[in-house]
Amino acid sequence: MKVFTVHQAKTQLSRLIASAIEGEEVVIARGREPVVRLVPLGRLRRSRVAGADVGKVWIAEDFSVLPDDALAAFEAPMTRPTARKAAVSRPKRRRA
Repeated sequence: MKVFTVHQAKTQLSRLIASAIEGEEVVIARGREPVVRLVPLGRLRRSRVAGADVGKVWIAEDFSVLPDDALAAFEAPMTRPTARKAAVSRPKRRRA
């Protein structure tokens, strides 16, 4: 395990990265206290490509269109339920 100060890590960052990629354990310390371990990332996920799954998905021949009543329910305007106002009871006034 190699231990470097923050200053050494700043000046030798490329070399430390190469060492970590090769499998060496690289630790960066503040003063004499180790605070960070430099490790290589695993293989990054590749970005998604449009059309990568062409031919992998199919729609069954017996697939049917949505029934008219179900379609109408989806296309109907949404209504919000009306909120009822709570009855407010006011204290009765005393006559003097």
